[in-house]
Amino acid sequence: MCEYFVKADPIQYEQRSRTIRIHGVLTSIRLENMVWDILAEMAEAEGCTTNALIVQFHDEILAHRGEVPNFASFLRVTGMRFLRRKLLALESERPNEGGAAPSPLRPRVVAMGTRS
Repeated sequence: MCEYFVKADPIQYEQRSRTIRIHGVLTSIRLENMVWDILAEMAEAEGCTTNALIVQFHDEILAHRGEVPNFASFLRVTGMRFLRRKLLALESERPNEGGAAPSPLRPRVVAMGTRS
C-alpha cells in the first residue's frame, strides 16, 4: 500500500472517549482522534460546538430511522462523507485540464508513493 497511508501518525488513529450529554443522559463515545478533528471542523462550519453537532446528528437519525444503531460508526461515516463532499466541491471548481470534464462522482486518485 502507498507510503502515505502507512506512515500516518499513529496519534491520528488512536481512539479517545468523550462523554456527551444527550437530552440529560450522559453517554460515552469512543472515536479515533482524526474523526474527532473532522467532527470539530464540521461543527465549526455549522457555528456550533462538537457536542451540539453530535446531539443534532443523534436527534436527526432518531427522527429519520426511529433508532440509533451503532452511532459511533455513523459518526465515522458522516465524517468521511463530509470530506468526500468537500473534495468533490473543490474538484468541480477546478478548471478543466486537457479539455475533458472531470467526473463529479469520481475523485481523482493521485499516487502518493511507490509500491515496494
